[in-house]
Amino acid sequence: MSVTYFKLALRNARRQARDYLVYFVTVVMAAALLYAFNGLVFSQEIRQLASGMEQLPLMIGLISIVVVCVFGWLVSYSTQFMLSRRSRELGTYILIGLENKQVARLFFLENLAAGGFALVLGIALGGLLYQTLRAIVLALFGQLYHFSLALSLPAAGLTAACFVLIYFRALRRSRKRIRQMKIYDLIYFDRQNESALIQTGKKRQRVFILSIVLGIIGTGLLMAGDVMLGIIGAGVIIIFLFGFFLSFASGVPAFFDRRPARKYKGRNLLVFRTITAKLTTMGIVMATISMIFIATIISEGSGLVFRGIFEGRAKNYSCFDLCISVSSSEQDHTPYLEYIDCNIPVESDLLYSVYQGSGNQVSRFLEESAAQTKFLSYYDTDLILRYSDYTALRAMLGYPEVSLEPGTCLIHCMGYLERVLMEYDIPITIGGTTLVPGGVCTEPLNQYGWDTNGGNFVLVVPDELAEKQPESHRIYCALTARPVTSEQFEALRSIRNDDTRPEHDTLHGAADEQAEAAAQTAIMVFPLFFLALALTMTAATILTIQQLSETERFRRQFELLRKLGMQRQEMKKTLRNQFVIYYTMPALPALMIGVPFIFHLSTLPEPGVMTGHNSPGVITGISLGLFFLIYAIYILLAHISLKRNVLPEQQ
Repeated sequence: MSVTYFKLALRNARRQARDYLVYFVTVVMAAALLYAFNGLVFSQEIRQLASGMEQLPLMIGLISIVVVCVFGWLVSYSTQFMLSRRSRELGTYILIGLENKQVARLFFLENLAAGGFALVLGIALGGLLYQTLRAIVLALFGQLYHFSLALSLPAAGLTAACFVLIYFRALRRSRKRIRQMKIYDLIYFDRQNESALIQTGKKRQRVFILSIVLGIIGTGLLMAGDVMLGIIGAGVIIIFLFGFFLSFASGVPAFFDRRPARKYKGRNLLVFRTITAKLTTMGIVMATISMIFIATIISEGSGLVFRGIFEGRAKNYSCFDLCISVSSSEQDHTPYLEYIDCNIPVESDLLYSVYQGSGNQVSRFLEESAAQTKFLSYYDTDLILRYSDYTALRAMLGYPEVSLEPGTCLIHCMGYLERVLMEYDIPITIGGTTLVPGGVCTEPLNQYGWDTNGGNFVLVVPDELAEKQPESHRIYCALTARPVTSEQFEALRSIRNDDTRPEHDTLHGAADEQAEAAAQTAIMVFPLFFLALALTMTAATILTIQQLSETERFRRQFELLRKLGMQRQEMKKTLRNQFVIYYTMPALPALMIGVPFIFHLSTLPEPGVMTGHNSPGVITGISLGLFFLIYAIYILLAHISLKRNVLPEQQ
C-alpha cells in the first residue's frame, strides 16, 4: 500500500509540473535567484572589492526577506488554486476508501516532491546565474572575470531553508484544510468564487468614480517628496486599486446592458462575457497583482535612477586621475605634492588658481532660468580662469585648442547649461574691463560640486585680467601613468584629515570615484532589480496559471463556435482580444501611477547628473522595457499554449 501510495504521489507531482509548467518554471527561477544572490552575500571575493561592499550582504538580506515573502505568497496562492482545481479528484480518492488525512498527506507529498525537484534544478541554474552576477560586479570595478563554477554550501543551505519555510507554511494550510473538508465540500470546492461585493448600480458608479479620484490623489501624494505623505499616498493608491477593480468588474455588464448595439457588435459579446466572468471572480486578485506591478515598476525605475546618480557623479568628478583643491590662503599643496612625487607616477599635471569675478551676473541669469536648468549657485561671484591655465587643462585632457579673441571671454560649462548659455549675449565686466561672450564649451572639466573649476560654469579670460582679481581657491590636477590605488588615495586622505589642515580641502580621484560608484550600484541597484524580477515573475505567474486553467472550458467554447459556423481566423482574433484585455487590465493602473512617479523621481537629483542615457525620459523608457520584456514572455507562453490546445483544427 505504501509503495503504491508514494508512486501515486510521484505521478501526481510529475503531472503537476507538466500541467502547471509556467508555475513550475517560475519556482525553479525563484530558487535560482535566491541562490545567486545568496552567493553574492557569502562571497569573500565580492566583499573585498571595496570597503563599501561590506554593506551588500545587509541590503541583499533585507530584500531577500521581502522576496521570500513574495514567493511564499505565490506558492501559497498556487497551492490553494491547484487544490480547488483538483478538489474533485481528491474527493474521489475519499470515495474509493482513502481517509482525509491520507489524501491530505498525498497532496502534501506530491507538492513537496515538485518543490524539491524545483529546488535542485534552481540551485543548478542559480550557479550559472551567480556567475553572471559575479561577472557584472567585477566589470563594475574594472576587474578581470574568470569562470569558476562551484557550489556555495552556505548559499545552497540558506536557499533550501527558505524553500522549506515557504513550502511547509503553504502545504500545512492545505493539509489542514483537506483533513477538515467533507466529500461534498471537496467535490464542489472548484465552484467557489469571489462574491460580488458591490451589488447596486448606483453604489458601483460611486465607488468607481471615487476610486479614480483617490488614484489621482494618491499618485500626487506619492510624488510630494515627503516620507509621511508618500506613505499616505501609498495607502490611498491601495484603496483605489481595490475599489477600481471591484467596481469595474461588476460595472462592465451594466455598461453593455444599457448599450445593446455595442453589446452585439462583432465579437464584443463573446470577448467581454468571458473577460467579465473572469474579472468578477478575480477582483481582489487583480487589485493585488496591479499593486505588485506598481511596486515592480517603481523598483526598476528607482534602481535605474540610483545607477544614474552614481554614474553621473563619478563621471563629473573623474575627468582627472587626481584633483586636489585648497581654499585656505594659509595652506598649500606641499604635503600632497611631496607624497605624489614619491609614490604616484604622474604623466602630466598642473597647479593653478581659480579667481573671483567682479560680479555674479551670469549666475543671476542662470538662476532666473532655473525653471529650465535647476541651476544653484555655489559662490557669491562668477569664477574665472586664466586663458593659459585653461588651454593647459584642455591639452592635458586631449581636447581641441580654442582661441580667445580680444575683448571676449569664453564660457566653459556642464552640458545641461549649454542651451541656456548659448543665448547669453550680455557684456560681462571684470575689474573695470568689459568683455563679450565669445563661445561656449562643454567638455568634462571637473565642474561638479564645491571648490572645482567654477561650480557648473567658469569664465575664461585673459591672464592679466584674471591675475588682478582675488583668488578663490587653488587646484592641483594630474593624469597618472597608472590608476591611483585605494591605499595611495587613503594616504592622501590622511594628509587632508591632518589636524593642522583646514577642513575644506577637497580631494577627488578617478579610480576612487569609480570604485565608490560601483560599490553603491551593487549595494542599491542589484537588490532593487532582484525585488523587481521576483515581483514581476510572481504576478505574471498567477495571471498565467489562472488563464491556462480555463483551457478545457475554452476548448468546449470554441468547439461550439466552430459548429455554429465561426471561422478559425475569427476565433484567433477573439482569443487574442481576450488576452489583450485580460493582461492589460492589471498593468494599466500600474503604468498610470508608476510612469509619472519614475519620471518625477529621475528629475529630483541635482542638475548635471541625470543626462544622456540617464535622462528622465530614457530611464522611464528602460523601466517600462524591462517590465514588459518579462511580462511579454509569460503572455506569449500562455497565448501559444491556449491557441494550440483550445482552437479546433481547420476542417
